Amino acid sequence: MHGSSPAAWTAVLLCLAGITIGGVALIPDPHWPWFIVGCVVTLASGLVGKFMAAAGLGVDRAEHAEH
Repeated sequence: MHGSSPAAWTAVLLCLAGITIGGVALIPDPHWPWFIVGCVVTLASGLVGKFMAAAGLGVDRAEHAEH
């Protein structure tokens, strides 16, 4: 299945964790250091996914080129 790889799942789970951390940090009063941590985790999830895909844990593009 397209995108179903360890790299994709890790990136999505990290992104969800970052969004959750950032969202919870804003309730009931903003706690800015935790909000920034959530933002950093969310942004880093894309990089982690790319690095994992480059390390061979992503979906092989040649395998899905015929679709």
